[in-house]
Amino acid sequence: MSQGSNFVDYVKINCRSGHGGAGSAHLHRDKHTATGGPDGGDGGRGGHVIVKGNAQLWTMLHLKFRKHVIAENGGAGGSATSTGKNGKDEILEVPLGTIAKNAETGEVLFEITKDGETKILTPGGRGGLGNWHFKSATQQTPRFAQPGEPGKEEWNILELKVLADVGLVGFPNAGKSTLLSVVSAAKPEIADYAFTTLVPNLGIVAYRDNKSFVMADIPGIIEGASTGKGLGFRFLRHIERNSVLLFMIPADTNRTLKEEYEILLHELEEYNPELMQKPRVLAITKSDLLDEELQAELKKELPENIPAVFISSVQQKGLTELKDLLWKAINA
Repeated sequence: MSQGSNFVDYVKINCRSGHGGAGSAHLHRDKHTATGGPDGGDGGRGGHVIVKGNAQLWTMLHLKFRKHVIAENGGAGGSATSTGKNGKDEILEVPLGTIAKNAETGEVLFEITKDGETKILTPGGRGGLGNWHFKSATQQTPRFAQPGEPGKEEWNILELKVLADVGLVGFPNAGKSTLLSVVSAAKPEIADYAFTTLVPNLGIVAYRDNKSFVMADIPGIIEGASTGKGLGFRFLRHIERNSVLLFMIPADTNRTLKEEYEILLHELEEYNPELMQKPRVLAITKSDLLDEELQAELKKELPENIPAVFISSVQQKGLTELKDLLWKAINA
C-alpha cells in the first residue's frame, strides 16, 4: 500500500442527483376513441449518487480530481401509462473502510466495510405521478399530473480509515516499519529520521496453520497529535478502524517505558475515548541493544495490565511470541 503521494484518504465532492421526470397528463385518443380517459404514465426516478465498496482499492486517488458528480435526470412519463426512464446512477467506488459525511453538518451518513456493498449518498428525485392516478367517479378526465421531485445538490466528504486487524502505535523511529517489513511482504520506506512513514502501509502477516492477519503501519504519533500537531488527525483517523493496537516503544527511549506508553495512550484518549476499549499489546523494540541484566531491569518499568514482549526485528527475536499475543488478542 506504500503509494507515496498517490495515497489519498480524504476527498470532498459536490454531488448532484437527477431530477425526477414529470408525470404525463395524456388522454387516450385513437381512431376508434375520441374522448378516452387518462392514460398518462409516471415520470422516471432521477439518478442516485451511489458509493460502492471495492476491496481492490487502497486509496481514493481516482476521486481526487473529480470535484463534481452529476447523475442523470429521470425521463418524463408517456401515453398508454408508460413510465419514463430512470436516470442513470453515478457510482463512486471506494476502498473498504470509507466513511461518508455531510460536509456542512459533519454528520456521518454511513460506512462501507464490505466488497460490493452499496449505499445511496445523494438520492435522486422521485418521478411525478401520471394523470391516470387521479381519475375518480367525479373527475374522470383529470388534465393534470405531478411534476417530478427535484434532485439534491450537496457537498459530501469521503474519508478513508484503514481497516486492519493490528494497528501499530508508536513515536517516529519506534521500529514500526522495520517490524512490518520483517513479518510480512510489505516494503515500507525505512530511514533514520522522523516521519519516514507518511502514508499507511498494510502487510499480511503469516501465522500458524496457514492463518494470517493484516497489520497496518501508520504514520508515527507525536505529543499533541490529538490537537492536530505533526500528522495529527490524519494518523489518528486510521487507528480507529484497527481491531488490536500494538504499542511499540524502543528500548533506547529517553523516557521510561511506562512514561512513553502513557503519553501514547493519552493522545489516543484525547482524540477518541472509545479507542481505550480496544485490546492492546506492548512490544519493546530494539531489544538486541539490551543484555539480560538490563532487560530484567526494564521489565520492572513495564505498565501493568497489558501483555508485553521484548522483540528485535533485526535479529528476529521474540517475533513468534509477539504473533501469538496478537492472534490471541484478535480472537479474544
